Amino acid sequence: MSIETILLAVGTEDEKRTERLAAEATSVAKPTGATVVLAHVFGDDEFAEVRSNLGVDAESEGSTPDAVAERHTTTRSISKALSAAGVNHEIRGAVGDHADEIVALAEETDADRVVVGGRHRSPTGKAVFGSVAQDVILSAPCPVTFVREEPVESKRRVAP
Repeated sequence: MSIETILLAVGTEDEKRTERLAAEATSVAKPTGATVVLAHVFGDDEFAEVRSNLGVDAESEGSTPDAVAERHTTTRSISKALSAAGVNHEIRGAVGDHADEIVALAEETDADRVVVGGRHRSPTGKAVFGSVAQDVILSAPCPVTFVREEPVESKRRVAP
């Protein structure tokens, strides 16, 4: 099975892991020649807030999810890293439930791999608050790579 399309899903919370997400997508896309679809999914309220922060009028041509995603800091940072690595990519935006939109974009783009970021959470935290990454892993039409915010080793305590 060849990899032609990688969906790299990002959100506002991914600002701390842009380098790791870009590196992971590059490590798969570069040797295979795959195109990365860099997708920024916004919640409804978040989309309105980001659009307002960017000074984009809701009725203007630049108010589409794709246009707002192209201007978002997280997306621009990853796009710059992908360009520097010579990875072909496009930017897509979506508004709605994060997990549902990521899965829908994976299906729509016929993605061969999905890359999502996340932070380490306890089983209780996942049960109480849910997990976008977990929902994507369980529902995606293709394999999913999970990129943590920081390596697990850095969170472990070392005995003196």
